[in-house]
Amino acid sequence: MNPIRLRVRFQVCLFAAFLAGWPAVVSAAELDGTKTIFANTRDKQRIPLGTVRFSPRGGGVSSFEISMDHARFADYFLSMKEFKCLDGKVEIVCHVPYPYSNPRTVSAKDMSWLEHDLLFLFKRPGEFGASMRNGLYFRLEPDERGWVGSPQAIDLNYISAPPDAADVAPYDPATRDDVAPGERWIESLLIE
Repeated sequence: MNPIRLRVRFQVCLFAAFLAGWPAVVSAAELDGTKTIFANTRDKQRIPLGTVRFSPRGGGVSSFEISMDHARFADYFLSMKEFKCLDGKVEIVCHVPYPYSNPRTVSAKDMSWLEHDLLFLFKRPGEFGASMRNGLYFRLEPDERGWVGSPQAIDLNYISAPPDAADVAPYDPATRDDVAPGERWIESLLIE
């Protein structure tokens, strides 16, 4: 067989295989109904943190409402503020809800407002107080089970004052840095 025809056939088969797998990813990551939020830790725990309820609004946009399961968290008083935290023994990770009003909407192409409501900070158990420079942002992407959030480092001081535009998510890619695998106790978030 002609090598060019063989290469074209191969590329068509690869494209068909890609399309065959696409509906599974899209259907798993639909933004409708109630999904559970899990933290996957480097010591192989899968901790349910709460739920997020998606309500379609049309045009591919859904509103969302998060309900954290505070019974899973311990109360910590850090740097003159109360936080709900998970004690991972090697690292304490505290939820930091986004403090300002926002549209609370998402689409398959833009999960930024949900990502902003899933902000965290971390500290070592022996450290006094908390440094707002130790923020965690989980960038969400669809996969076959739902949405997977990869950790990125942020400075929570960046949102110590309200943003100029309430409808623009302040943590854009330029304000975030990827976290090396295994560097943080919570290695990923999963929404399914």
